[in-house]
Amino acid sequence: MDGAPMNSDFPVVPTHNGMFLQYNIFNNLFEISSKYQPPIMPIGRGAYGIVCSVMNSETKEMVAVKKIANAFDNHMDAKRTLREIKLLRHLDHENVIGIRDVIPPPMPEAFSDVYIATELMDTDLHNIIRSNQDLSEEHCQYFLYQILRGLKYIHSANVIHRDLKPSNLLLNANCDLKICDFGLARPTSENDIMTEYVVTRWYRAPELLLNSTDYTSAIDVWSVGCIFMELMNRQPLFPGRDHMHQMRLITERIGTPTDSELGFVRNEDARKYIRHLPFFPTSAIC
Repeated sequence: MDGAPMNSDFPVVPTHNGMFLQYNIFNNLFEISSKYQPPIMPIGRGAYGIVCSVMNSETKEMVAVKKIANAFDNHMDAKRTLREIKLLRHLDHENVIGIRDVIPPPMPEAFSDVYIATELMDTDLHNIIRSNQDLSEEHCQYFLYQILRGLKYIHSANVIHRDLKPSNLLLNANCDLKICDFGLARPTSENDIMTEYVVTRWYRAPELLLNSTDYTSAIDVWSVGCIFMELMNRQPLFPGRDHMHQMRLITERIGTPTDSELGFVRNEDARKYIRHLPFFPTSAIC
């Protein structure tokens, strides 16, 4: 999630007899229940839409409201939106972002956008890594501990996150960390064939790069390893330019896999690609 300018000067227009409030945020319509009172503050933007902070007048709690634009344009987007809401409603852990509300639309019979209210945090790990803020070894260890603690809980619920990256790890001023963005997460019990195109490329496990569709929760653990090294070094571990370059960076760093280690790769083209890579000896990352 990219940081947005901290500007709260967004005029509000009451709609539907004052039951809803409408804003224009970066030329995007943002319409939420009137119980969420101005001022509204954009705090992030991504491929899905916009995130704003606003106060719930009933609970007096500041929350983050994410707008998922055109959530039902296609079957895949609709399924991901429903899956994220279902998972957030069922997961309850200190290191997993808590859902506060799914804001009902003004016209339930005809709507295309979904608004989800969650706990409000101050920043994310991506911003911390890119900043000039000093990070002690104790900071890094504490962040890693919280990531693994939250991930253990998620995996114990038979859920794979599938998109762990620094920008999906939220932080507050007390260094509390919460895992967010479950749009690509899924229960391991679902019977559909697993899709390989998940996880932002730099944090993608080799089995995904090699088009495996029977991967496990281990792909999340790979992502955590990449995140921890990036946290320690303040730069990405495997900043691949594309799919093939990503795989080459991995083999250069940890060694070329043997034929026996490629047993999980069923795609023959992927196996051929690995065999044609230059040989790199096995080595430890740190």
